[in-house]
Amino acid sequence: MTENPALPAEWRPRTTRLVAYATAGAIILAMIVLAVFVAPQFTVVDRALMVLFGLGLAWILHMLARCRVTADESGLTVVNAFRTRRLEWPEVLDVTMTVGDPWPRLDLSDGTALGAMGINGAEKARASRQVAELAALLKARSETPDVT
Repeated sequence: MTENPALPAEWRPRTTRLVAYATAGAIILAMIVLAVFVAPQFTVVDRALMVLFGLGLAWILHMLARCRVTADESGLTVVNAFRTRRLEWPEVLDVTMTVGDPWPRLDLSDGTALGAMGINGAEKARASRQVAELAALLKARSETPDVT
């Protein structure tokens, strides 16, 4: 059985961040080099747009790398690529992640589900541990008694 992690707790994917930021750096560098050494018929505006395009791609990669799930005394904050959602503990009923899922799913009290991209299914053992920690927190914070 996994012990409850100390609050506040935060879960972030390691591999996703590493790959995203390394790729973003390589793209920016490549676009700058391309802008400097491109054929002379390209104008300064064309060169600037090349660099801006690289920065735009880097921003998208940053948005993917910033994903996380944070737990505190009052609930969870789920930061996905383009949306952040704050959930109180009673709103989250369960967390599930089956083999092959890209990230866990939070089942919510309003009947909907929310993907938690801050836990990366590709990091199999780590993701399993993180989901178990989150499930233990949910069980400890649940308002419904455990009926067995």
